[in-house]
Amino acid sequence: MCAAGGANMSKHEQVLVLDPPHELKFKGPFTDVVTTNLKLRNPSDKKVCFKVKTTAPRRYCVRPNSGTIDPGATVTVSVMLQPFDYDPNEKSKHKFMVQTIFAPSNITDMETVWKEAKPDDLMDSKLKCVFDMPHEHEKPTHESTKLFSCLPQKGSASMDDTETRKLMEECKRLQSEMIKLSDENQLLKEERRKGRGMLKDQGNPIPSLLVVIAAIFIGFFLGKFIL
Repeated sequence: MCAAGGANMSKHEQVLVLDPPHELKFKGPFTDVVTTNLKLRNPSDKKVCFKVKTTAPRRYCVRPNSGTIDPGATVTVSVMLQPFDYDPNEKSKHKFMVQTIFAPSNITDMETVWKEAKPDDLMDSKLKCVFDMPHEHEKPTHESTKLFSCLPQKGSASMDDTETRKLMEECKRLQSEMIKLSDENQLLKEERRKGRGMLKDQGNPIPSLLVVIAAIFIGFFLGKFIL
């Protein structure tokens, strides 16, 4: 258990078991909300009221931030760190405190319970916040960039001849598809100019934009693996 109150020995020892007991770790990158969980377990035979406080309330969202825990029960508190610009040279000074008190026999209003609580009856545990920025090779990759991140750059020797040959074959296949689409598009345009009635039931010809996109895609692959 975490000792509460520091040098003030008049306070009771923290009745709850905290997991983690001393610090809350938040793993970056911090471009989105980062959530870490704090488990509060009540090993006693009495109901316990708890409240979670922080020195930086605007930077965190805590759910639930207060409540009661029955004897032998566990409550999981989600601590959500809001996005921010991470500075590795800046040490985190944010702290959390879990304050507890044995619940009175008849709880009618939690706010009144805390207001009427005697200082000596309060128990608290403090946790510091730790920001952990992963190394470069551990950074998560978005699905949209996974395909291109694994492709070799010009002059790269990371892929063997077999893989390179497969990619070249894929480029040729895509190029053939592009030529086929271009021919079909041209044919449909000619049929439309001739005014064939059946074309009205077939809808519009393949948009030229599709051919342009295919050409750009082929150009990208050819630039990567041929040049």
